[in-house]
Amino acid sequence: MGNLGLFSSLTLLLVSLPHLNRAISSCNDPCRTLTDCQAQLICINEKCSDDPNLDTHICSQEGGSGGGRDLASSSKGCHSIGKLHCKGKSFPQFKCSPPVTSSTRAVLTNNDFTKGGSGGDPSECDGQFHDNSDPIVALSTGWYNGGSRCGKMIQITATNGRSVLAKVVDECDSVNGCDKEHAHLPPCHNNIVDGSDAVWHALELDINVGEEPVTWSDA
Repeated sequence: MGNLGLFSSLTLLLVSLPHLNRAISSCNDPCRTLTDCQAQLICINEKCSDDPNLDTHICSQEGGSGGGRDLASSSKGCHSIGKLHCKGKSFPQFKCSPPVTSSTRAVLTNNDFTKGGSGGDPSECDGQFHDNSDPIVALSTGWYNGGSRCGKMIQITATNGRSVLAKVVDECDSVNGCDKEHAHLPPCHNNIVDGSDAVWHALELDINVGEEPVTWSDA
């Protein structure tokens, strides 16, 4: 096969692999999960944008839509303290989170707070497991703030306009991970609200999606 024929075959192969395309997506390319975009980009509102956790300005410099620009500016001063290498990948580590406002942008994920669930060890706040039918959350390390929000309520609002009050019971560790204590999961991003099934149901969101943009504030 000639070089031209080989190039055509490789091009056809790439087109026929949508998951591979998503894995190397660039600014403003469509995406569904946080890992669909290329390094230093993140999926925001189903488009690859600057990662506010890394304070990148790749898309804004390229004349992007600015979907990630406001988020990036809101998290200035919160930089990675290092990287944790596990499962063949590198994950940024953070002790801080974006500033809390009356409408703090975040990514809602789903956590199993029951014994033997995907959440790992008991909740940090009280050393207990919890029922997923309760509206409860774990917050990224910076927002968890050494447990200062333990037992307190936060209000979470989805893009569909639905809101729910949820109690903070745990930390979504943004520094450590990939061990038994953290159910062998990598460190959380520093902008995560990890909600129980009850939170997702109250917001009328599809748990199977796994990640949804939301805003939250102290109640």
